[in-house]
Amino acid sequence: MNNRIDSHQHFWIFDPVRDSWIDDSMQKIQRDFLPADLQPLLSENKFSACVAVQASQSEEETNFLLDLASKNDFIKGVVGWVDLRDANINDRLNHFSNHKKLKGFRHVVQGEADDFMLRNDFRNGIAALKPFNYTYDILIFHRQLPAAIDLVNRFPDQPFVIDHIAKPDIKSGEIATWEKNMKEIAKYENVMCKISGMVTEADWNNWKPSDLRPYLDVVFESFSTDKLMFGSDWPVCNVASNYAELVQTLESYMTQLPVQEQSKIWFENAANFYNLEL
Repeated sequence: MNNRIDSHQHFWIFDPVRDSWIDDSMQKIQRDFLPADLQPLLSENKFSACVAVQASQSEEETNFLLDLASKNDFIKGVVGWVDLRDANINDRLNHFSNHKKLKGFRHVVQGEADDFMLRNDFRNGIAALKPFNYTYDILIFHRQLPAAIDLVNRFPDQPFVIDHIAKPDIKSGEIATWEKNMKEIAKYENVMCKISGMVTEADWNNWKPSDLRPYLDVVFESFSTDKLMFGSDWPVCNVASNYAELVQTLESYMTQLPVQEQSKIWFENAANFYNLEL
């Protein structure tokens, strides 16, 4: 039975200018990735649904993902982009509010200054989300966690999810400061965390599951199975791994957990957080 949700993946028609972040070290993903590429991977790994997340910062991106979702029933949710700093943010959110599969928004904060989430114009945008029941995905590097902690503290009613476990430096093995901040942000009831994007923070060519285990230990201990969800970060994950290997790595890690606890991470938590119609 296919009863899993991939809470975090991307689609794109590759554009070397727009997608300049996909540099020559990432040649494996310098091409188009569309629903027909993902669907067999989902089926093979027991997934029935996914959430498509923005990869570029434009409303065109949001419209592109919504169009794909309208044509592919297995895409149950979209996390789009809108300029949260726009003085007319309410008008923009109202414009999108008739799209039932649009569940929330994300900004690539990892590419911004470390104080970006403290800025009034950005926070004005965050404040506008809750009346529309939109979620917000926090995409940051680990050094930006203090600003994220301040953000989630200011908006206790806004549902947040941390992408890619806040991108710790798995390659170097540095863990202490990240661990302290993750334990702190996990205390907030409105914050969840995606088990995603880990292999791309590890040594792409030489990582092994034991490199990830200390970081998984921290997020499981801090967030518990009630506040974690699986995301593949496909196709970005392809630079360091493949879909089946990611799934097997988490399956192996969770073997000691009761099946119903595992199911929360594979299915229920993402379904509830994004209010997916399944």
